[in-house]
Amino acid sequence: MLKQMLLIGAAAVSFPALAQTTPPASDPAMTEPAPAPAPDSANPAPTPDASTTPPASSQPAPSGAAAASPTQIAQIVEQEFPTYDGDKNGDLNEAEFGAWMKKLRAATDPSTDVESAEVKTWIGQAFASADGDKSGAVNKTELTGFLSRGA
Repeated sequence: MLKQMLLIGAAAVSFPALAQTTPPASDPAMTEPAPAPAPDSANPAPTPDASTTPPASSQPAPSGAAAASPTQIAQIVEQEFPTYDGDKNGDLNEAEFGAWMKKLRAATDPSTDVESAEVKTWIGQAFASADGDKSGAVNKTELTGFLSRGA
């Protein structure tokens, strides 16, 4: 369950650009389609095609949806990793990893106190699990593998 929350959180963190161009779900234009003119023999009703239908992947996944694919996770990690790699050494130490996990946790459950002892324990366990080679740091490959385990 925690891995699914991480994946959903990673997706939520990686979709801000899409969220800016996609109308909100409460937008009446999305819930109530405009009435189509009555077709006549001179002007048949247009049929929807791929160019007018938004792709399903442009919407952030709801919490009950399937988890992100390993390819999507790898893209998210590639895009977001430099943001959290404060010392720019190509690895995340436990503090850098923790900052990312707190952000993911807050994105998946805004009511969570990310400074609580429970969350800190969870982050420590996640870091130990993600650090596959036990080097004391998590690289992109390890992080992608860790997040993909729930996919």
